[in-house]
Amino acid sequence: MSRKIIVGSRGSKLALIQTESVVALIREANPDIEITISQIVTGGDRDQNTPLEQVAGTGFFITEIEEALLDGRIDLAVHSLKDMPSQIPDGLSLEATPRRLDPRDVLITRGKTLDELAPGGRIGTSSSRRTAQLAACRPDLEAAGIRGNVDTRMNKVTSGDYDGLISAAAALTRLSWEDRITEYLPVEHFLPAVGQGALAVETRSNDEEIRAILTPLNHLPTWQSITAERAFLRTLGGGCQAPIAALGTVEGATLHLDGMVVDVTKNITFRGTEEGSTSSAEEIGLKLAERLLADGAAEFLFGQGENEER
Repeated sequence: MSRKIIVGSRGSKLALIQTESVVALIREANPDIEITISQIVTGGDRDQNTPLEQVAGTGFFITEIEEALLDGRIDLAVHSLKDMPSQIPDGLSLEATPRRLDPRDVLITRGKTLDELAPGGRIGTSSSRRTAQLAACRPDLEAAGIRGNVDTRMNKVTSGDYDGLISAAAALTRLSWEDRITEYLPVEHFLPAVGQGALAVETRSNDEEIRAILTPLNHLPTWQSITAERAFLRTLGGGCQAPIAALGTVEGATLHLDGMVVDVTKNITFRGTEEGSTSSAEEIGLKLAERLLADGAAEFLFGQGENEER
């Protein structure tokens, strides 16, 4: 197939690395296709000061890219999956998820593990999910808001402004900065954000040619896992900045979903698991969310935004 494709991406170092990885997969299967990357500035790129929990609306990091898709200025877009709102705009579709990287959170410090940090230490995070989970493990530490790209945030730890930083393992892996990781945080205590570690390839739902090109990129176990996670998120009515977490894992034909939501005002955690066939991923997410809602989670989930740091 001989044609030109324009891929939309944010312009940060991490975003471009992610996009280049998807472009490489497309080129491997379609060596005759000419591909260019169009860097698009989003609201999240322009505003580096506002805490994410204060940002109204959804799609803080992807709205302008989706507009470019709908306008026909680009043919497909690559996002961090956890940046995508639970509802995709009409006319667009989530078409592929390449193989997911490590979904865990990590701690970056000047050498000390979470258990070793002195009381009163400042841990950088603007995620209410991570803040709630940190408070459950180490209530004597302070979760302090932090913005900026991953390297900017890590430099604030090196300079001593913060005693530590919680980030996504996948971000450090993609940046080849695994040596900066002090500790991988266990999912038992730090259940990740919906879609963490996965990439999303989005295109126009009526562009059959692009959809056919993207189909081979899809990693089925990743797709099944994130389908359950996003159904869980969507049913709860919350978003990536709400204190909601979920992780799907696939073993053979079985999908296991671990989900959690935290009422930070009352310090109550609702957590549960659901298991079933990989062919019923959507239903698994729905059932787990409905159970947590019935347990009382519905009372505090309204009005939450949909953004989560890397």
